[in-house]
Amino acid sequence: MSTLDSLFGDDAAVLGDTSFQLLLLANLLPPLGTALLSPVLDSLIEPFGTTATDIGLMMSFFTAPPIVVIPLAGLLADRYGRKPVIVTSLVLFGVAGSAIALTTNFRVVLGLRLLQGVAFGGLTPVLITSIGDLYAGTREATAQGLRFTGSGLAQTVFPLIAGATVVIAWQLPFLIYAMALPIALLVALTFEEPTSPDSTAAATDGGAEDDGSYVRDLLALVAKPRVLSLVLARGTPIVVWIAFLTYNSIVVVRIQGGTPGEAGLLVALGSLAYATAASQAGRITSMVDSRFVPLVVAHTILSAGFVLVLYAPGVGVAAVGILLSGAGFGMALSLYRSIVTGLAPQRMRAGVVGLSESNGRLVATLTPVLMGALITATEPQLGFTTALRLSGVTAAVIGGGAGVGCLLVAKLAGPTAAERASR
Repeated sequence: MSTLDSLFGDDAAVLGDTSFQLLLLANLLPPLGTALLSPVLDSLIEPFGTTATDIGLMMSFFTAPPIVVIPLAGLLADRYGRKPVIVTSLVLFGVAGSAIALTTNFRVVLGLRLLQGVAFGGLTPVLITSIGDLYAGTREATAQGLRFTGSGLAQTVFPLIAGATVVIAWQLPFLIYAMALPIALLVALTFEEPTSPDSTAAATDGGAEDDGSYVRDLLALVAKPRVLSLVLARGTPIVVWIAFLTYNSIVVVRIQGGTPGEAGLLVALGSLAYATAASQAGRITSMVDSRFVPLVVAHTILSAGFVLVLYAPGVGVAAVGILLSGAGFGMALSLYRSIVTGLAPQRMRAGVVGLSESNGRLVATLTPVLMGALITATEPQLGFTTALRLSGVTAAVIGGGAGVGCLLVAKLAGPTAAERASR
C-alpha cells in the first residue's frame, strides 16, 4: 500500500490527475475570503475608523453576494462550462481583495469585499461541481474530502502569515489575495473540463424554453423533502464556524489577553483539524453504510468545541476547543458536499450544488449580523464579555440542533432518482 493510500484510502490516486490538481490550486483562494481576516479584524478597527461591532460587516459583505450569485453561477456553469466561470471569478477575487490595501475608507473596503463575494459565488460551487463531473462514488467522496483538506491547509498557513504581518503593516495581509491572478492564468491555459452532453446541448440550443424547463426541473427536485433538508443542513455547520471566525480575534485579544498572532494560531489549528478530518471523508464513506451517525457526531463536536473556545480561560484551552470544532466542521461539510452532488443528474448538478452553497452563504451572512444584534441588545445588562459568550452559545445550539433535525428529515425521506441510479 502506498503512503497516499494509507493516509487517504484506496481512492487517493485522484491526486495524480492534472485536472484535479488544477481544481485544488484554484480552491486555495475561496476559503481565505473569511479565514485570512479572522485573526486581524481587531487590528483593522483603528485604520478603517470603525467599531468592534461594525468590523464584522467585512465578513457579511463578503458572504452576502453569493446568496444570489451562486445559483446564477451554477446555471452558467451548466450551460457554458465550468472553466470560464472559474477563471473570471479568480481574476475578480484577486483584484478586489488586493485593492483593499490601497484604501482606508471603510465604505470602499466594504464595496471591495462585496466584489470579492461575487467572485466567491463563481468559485466554490463550480469547483465542487467539477469534482462531481470527474468522479463518482467513494472516489468522488475522497476527492471532495481532499479538496476540503486543501482548504484547511490554506487556512492553516495563510492566517498565520496574516497574524504575523498585520503588526508590521495592516495592508500586508490583503496582498496575499493577489496570488489568485497567476492561478487564474494557469487554469485558463491548462484546465480541461469534462464535457457534458446535456450542458453542451443546452448551450447549443440556448432557448428561453430550455431555460424555463431547467429552472422548473431544478425547483421540482429541490422541493423534494430529502433534497431540501440536505440543502438546508449543509448550511448549519457554517453558523458555528463563521461565528468563530468573526469573533475569534476579539475573544483572544480582548477577553483572553492574547495577541493577533495567537488568534491566527487558533485559526490555523482549527483549519488543520478540519483538513485532517476532511481527508478521511472517503474512507468513512466506504466503511459506514449510512452517513447519518458520522454527521451527528460532527455536529456535536463542532458546537461543543466552539463553546469551549468561548469560555476558555486562555489560548491553551481554547486551542483544544477549536481542534474539536475544526474536526467536526471538516467532516460535516465534506460529507454534505459529497451527498449533495449525488442528489441530481449531471445536467442539474451545478444548479443543486449552487443552491446548497447559496444557502451556506445566506447563513454565513446572517450569522455575524444577528450575533452583533444580540450582543448590542444584551451588553447593557450583561456586559460585553457575557453578551458575546451568550451570542456564541446561541450560534452553537442553532448550528448543532438545526443540523441534526434536517438530517432526521433526510433519513426518513426516500432517495432521489439520481441516487438510486448510482447504486
